[in-house]
Amino acid sequence: MNIEVICPLYNAEKYILDLDANIKKQKNVDLKKISYVLTESSDNTESMLKNINATYSKLKKTDFSHSTARENVAMKSEADILVFISQDIEIKNEDWLEKLVKPIVDNESEASYSRQVTKYNNIEKYTRERNYPDTSFVNTKENLKEKGLKTFFFSDASSAIKTSVFKELNGYDGKRLVINEDMYIAYKIIMKGYRIKYCSDSIVYHSHKFTFKELYKRYYDTGVFFKENSYIDQYGTNKAGGSLAIYILKRAIQERNIKALLEFLPNMLARFLGMKMGKLSVKNESK
Repeated sequence: MNIEVICPLYNAEKYILDLDANIKKQKNVDLKKISYVLTESSDNTESMLKNINATYSKLKKTDFSHSTARENVAMKSEADILVFISQDIEIKNEDWLEKLVKPIVDNESEASYSRQVTKYNNIEKYTRERNYPDTSFVNTKENLKEKGLKTFFFSDASSAIKTSVFKELNGYDGKRLVINEDMYIAYKIIMKGYRIKYCSDSIVYHSHKFTFKELYKRYYDTGVFFKENSYIDQYGTNKAGGSLAIYILKRAIQERNIKALLEFLPNMLARFLGMKMGKLSVKNESK
């Protein structure tokens, strides 16, 4: 089965050369195409894309959304498998792609996603541990009662989906989603009766150092998403968030990670308030 890798870009000059080279180094896969989607940037990303003879399309800033950037290309794809990645992942292994798409090739699932690890010893380290364990598994509709919202966990920082399934589900339905577009499609995959595999042996590095303001904004947008898609919210956002907070605190104490412990309360508060205010903003706008 051949593969098209789709990657949105914005001010990506510090990422693009290594990213493109590491994708092309992947072994034992039929890589049909790498498609970049460049949102208007103020750096040298476009000239770098031209220098490496990359295939890319362009978006105006006003037309960008995380769903739009992916959907525009995916719906036209002639590949068997779509692989979505983000510009800031680091690919260390030459079998990352092979192990990501293997469940789809072997008909074990219709979609899959990679394990993400961070190079920082901060709170993100523990969220990555919680969300990306060292054991693979497959989620189906049968897991809803046990896992609730976690059944729809699916990150397109590094994910794959059978092209025919993406098109059958009508992708993101033409919606302009600023966040959680991966959960949006995961919900549709699961509820249609398809399967999503988490591939713990397909590893990428994905690292952030968010300020509390940036964290608040991310969770504000997440709150808006869940309010506008309340049929997903009913599966337990509060329960999932509370469980994650407890895990982070326990692990930080176990490792005596003073920096993480000092950041724990403001970090969790930024998440909680962002989510709360995001949900309230939709209610207020609808009045």
